[in-house]
Amino acid sequence: MLKIHDKTFSNRLVLGTGKYKDFATMKACYQAARSEMVTLAVRRFDLGAKGEDNILNWIPKNIHLLPNTAGCFTREDTLRVARLAREALDNPWIKVEVLGDTKNLYPDGEETLKACEELVKEGFVVLPYLNADPILAKKLCDIGVHAIMPLGSAIGSGLGVQNPYVMMLIKEICDSYKLPMIVDAGVGTASDAAVAMELGADGVLLNTAVAEAGEPTKMAEAMDLAVRAGRLAYESGRMDRKLYASASSPLTGVVGRN
Repeated sequence: MLKIHDKTFSNRLVLGTGKYKDFATMKACYQAARSEMVTLAVRRFDLGAKGEDNILNWIPKNIHLLPNTAGCFTREDTLRVARLAREALDNPWIKVEVLGDTKNLYPDGEETLKACEELVKEGFVVLPYLNADPILAKKLCDIGVHAIMPLGSAIGSGLGVQNPYVMMLIKEICDSYKLPMIVDAGVGTASDAAVAMELGADGVLLNTAVAEAGEPTKMAEAMDLAVRAGRLAYESGRMDRKLYASASSPLTGVVGRN
């Protein structure tokens, strides 16, 4: 089970709400992936939308909503959007994104830390999106965030986890604070999700890989299976890597051999 703050989830895959061709496809992907939590960009949410034009009406009520501050490039803007989300959705959870530039969409670490510190003080359940940076991860843990969400690679790139060793360092830090590490961004296909989980991630958040797949619902199911398989592999403990071959069947006691 994945525990974040006061909630527990049996599914470790978190999907997004953007880039789907329509809301019906989005909802079908949630069903295929057995989703229990999805993230929603507050700045792209039309508060005045009604009926089928309101995205919230397409998200099943049993799915936990994680609002995010996507599209914010300053601390002030991030704080404003987070507060708006809490008021509009009656939800203190917030995935904090403070982006540093419009081309690479990498997060601004300094501004992220300052924004999270303020939001923690205001009683939010804070899940920060950050570069794969162990030092920043520790500073965020120190101020009392509720999960750490390092990127595997750039948003929407589909390049997978580019620095597995740093990801393992961040996982070690998170474990020392008893906080989950959720790999966020860069997953392109099911094997990327499995690798992230095999490295020790407690969950994976992705969007583009499903929304822009040729058959989104099939990819959603594949991602669910990959996350489950990767977690099982991590918990099982892989065999040691060896330079030379080691026979699957021992040679001692073989018929015809002394």
